[in-house]
Amino acid sequence: MSEFFLHSFNVLSHGLLGYIVPFLFVLTIVVFFHELGHFLVARWAGVKVLTFSLGFGPELAGFNDRLGTRWKISAIPLGGYVKFFGDDSEASTPSTQTLATMTAEESEGSFHHKSVGKRAAIVAAGPFANFILAIVIFTCLFTFFGKPSTTARVDKVEANSAAAAAGFQVGDVVTAIDGTTIGSFSDMQRVVSVHAGDTLTFTVKRGDSTVQLSGTPELREVKDPFGNAHKLGVLGITRATAPGDAVTERVDPATALWLGVKETWFVIDRTLAYIGGIFTGREAADQVGGPLRIAQISGQVATLGVAALIHLAAVLSISIGLLNLFPVPLLDGGHLLFYAVEAARGRPLSERAQEMGFRIGLGLVLMLMVFATYNDILHLGAS
Repeated sequence: MSEFFLHSFNVLSHGLLGYIVPFLFVLTIVVFFHELGHFLVARWAGVKVLTFSLGFGPELAGFNDRLGTRWKISAIPLGGYVKFFGDDSEASTPSTQTLATMTAEESEGSFHHKSVGKRAAIVAAGPFANFILAIVIFTCLFTFFGKPSTTARVDKVEANSAAAAAGFQVGDVVTAIDGTTIGSFSDMQRVVSVHAGDTLTFTVKRGDSTVQLSGTPELREVKDPFGNAHKLGVLGITRATAPGDAVTERVDPATALWLGVKETWFVIDRTLAYIGGIFTGREAADQVGGPLRIAQISGQVATLGVAALIHLAAVLSISIGLLNLFPVPLLDGGHLLFYAVEAARGRPLSERAQEMGFRIGLGLVLMLMVFATYNDILHLGAS
């Protein structure tokens, strides 16, 4: 076991320099826009913002704007925060002593003196800024790079595979799955990959005829071009790309925006389905990764070019937006849960109840971080 972890350390240390710059680039974009969402809505609501920080810990560099907000870069680049007037910590826990001694004028700029609706809007703005960022990134990629497309043609059917059992033949072209139009081979792969064990209905063009086939993708461990293992649904169909087969469709900005929304929703839907699958036993939790995995993937994707790295930033932005909406105290979703209870009761939870909630939330977040880091070490050791 010690040799295994030593190997993991060697892999990490040798790859760190190649990972750290792409990782910080991606993470900084995502964190900045998340915190910017909180900041802009807070300013709109009349809340005084004390600090806008990229990172945690000691300040490395910063400046004060004309309204007194300290914008800074901190030493630990694994997140960020916006601190409001009246906050006791970066997690926006209230400072009872400060709130009790505020004048009427000071309370006008206090986050905790705002209505529950305004506080909820400020908190929700961070995750929703992440979703908006993803839509904007996807829209720009579709606008300037187009939509890659390869006909969903079957060039080979694996023996004893789900495709063979379903009756697929070489030359078939998949045009729809469960009534949803399939425009490319990658579209088909996407649908199949997230439906392992589910019976799907395929509309197939075979020569001059159209036939309906029913197939159930098998769950397999598949390696991506970088050697990372993923458990996905697989039919057992191969597409041999000939010269001229792969085309890039140019799309207008309106279509690109719609595609960007669809892409964002696909990532949200897939992520929620995966999390639900963990609790129902359909998915393995070993795919949950932390900063080390993100750093490794960032370095790998950076080798494909800037567009691929920006695409990764959009996917990560969605993931962070969703994570922050979980109803766990300490996260944005936990604050929203408290505000929902406050709106229902007509008064906030007691200070003790909120403190206990934040302690439980901190424990859950730390447990998740330890688990994700453990998975990362195992993954790096197996690389």
